[in-house]
Amino acid sequence: MTRAAPDLEALTGVRSGKGSYYRAFVRSDERMERAVRAMDSISRALVRTHEGPRGLLEEVVRAASAHLEAEWTILALTDGQLVGARPRFLALAGGRSSPHDEVDALPELVRRELTAIRKGASVVSADAGRWVRVPVVLAGTPVGALVGVHGLAEAPEPGDLAVLRILANQAAVSLYTSEQYLQGQRLHRRAQRLYDEVQAQSRDLDHRTHQLHRLEKRLELARQRELIDGERGRIARELHDSVTQYVLSAGMVVELARGELAQRAGPEDPVHEQLVTAKGLTQQAVSQLRRAIYALSRSQGETLASLPDLVREVAEHHRSHLHVQVRVAGEPVALGVDAEHDIARAVGEAMFNVALHAGATRAVVHLRYRPDEMVVSVADDGVGDPVVLGRLLRVERRSTDGSHRGLANIEARVADLGGRVRFRRARIGGVRVEIRVPVSVADGRSSLIEQLATGEATSKEQR
Repeated sequence: MTRAAPDLEALTGVRSGKGSYYRAFVRSDERMERAVRAMDSISRALVRTHEGPRGLLEEVVRAASAHLEAEWTILALTDGQLVGARPRFLALAGGRSSPHDEVDALPELVRRELTAIRKGASVVSADAGRWVRVPVVLAGTPVGALVGVHGLAEAPEPGDLAVLRILANQAAVSLYTSEQYLQGQRLHRRAQRLYDEVQAQSRDLDHRTHQLHRLEKRLELARQRELIDGERGRIARELHDSVTQYVLSAGMVVELARGELAQRAGPEDPVHEQLVTAKGLTQQAVSQLRRAIYALSRSQGETLASLPDLVREVAEHHRSHLHVQVRVAGEPVALGVDAEHDIARAVGEAMFNVALHAGATRAVVHLRYRPDEMVVSVADDGVGDPVVLGRLLRVERRSTDGSHRGLANIEARVADLGGRVRFRRARIGGVRVEIRVPVSVADGRSSLIEQLATGEATSKEQR
């Protein structure tokens, strides 16, 4: 039994008896290879999207040119479509490897075709049969065309056109993405510009708000100074017209009594020495009153603004008979004009007690600014006892005749500010008077000043 010959037609799909079928198979295989190469080039270009759309578009033009064996290949957009996409067209001559977008380098036939694509029209020329045109479509709307003057031995088949349409679609997507990206960039730049303008306006507004706050504080301070100047003037007049005159009169009476006693009993009498001491005390009191009247007579604008400066001024009054040091720790915080003057007066009262009763030669005034409170201490190297001072303060609280109220006056001033007073043993040997005042005292005193100002304004209107 003989074996049957192999059926080549079943194996290859081409009957071996006719050479034309084999040639068709070869041509089909070549076109398939070109199509595969075109798809491969596009796939390579797709991974280069970070370089922008031009790289992909150039690869599309090269793939279309290679597939058609074209003399010229053009990828162009119609005017008015995808206005933000770049480049607007690319052209490639056969045999070259790089497409370009220079119109002057194109021959007349290619320029006419490019003009027709830009205008959305078709051009029929002597070589119309060699042009292969595929529209670039986006969302059903033609936005350009991919055209080429093919160099194939036969007219392009439907499979060739399908490959060109795939290439054109890739170009459409890339151009659309490019336009959206560029538009996003423009919107981003505009948003950044608007943001910068808003930031600049915000900074300007903050600056103007800061200026307004400073002006408001200056106006409030001016109003407080006006009220305080009036009160200081009234106190200065009362001290000059009444208290000073009484002290001078007391000094004159003491001097007369000392003279009569010297005539009767002689200068060796112990009472005579006491009268001499009393006269010296009255002279010191008059001197202190005159300094106080002078300080009160000056307007607030002429006085020192900060509490450390006020305390230094108080210390300066006692440097003739005491070695006084003023120390400041921390960042000074404004407590308000009234509060700072009350603290300075309390320090002055404490210094007066040191100079008069402590038998001290040295005093240290220490101001400590803390986040929630301010601590002021007056320490001396005298012979005082903090326990004795505590008992004396309790006695002065019950006193109703107006005498011997130095410690009680200190406590009253500090209590009005929401603070407290303590007596401790000083490191330098004597007594330390410690005053603690909360830093929030400025708000309350400002409200009080506003109430006084409102009441004064109402009284003026009623008058």
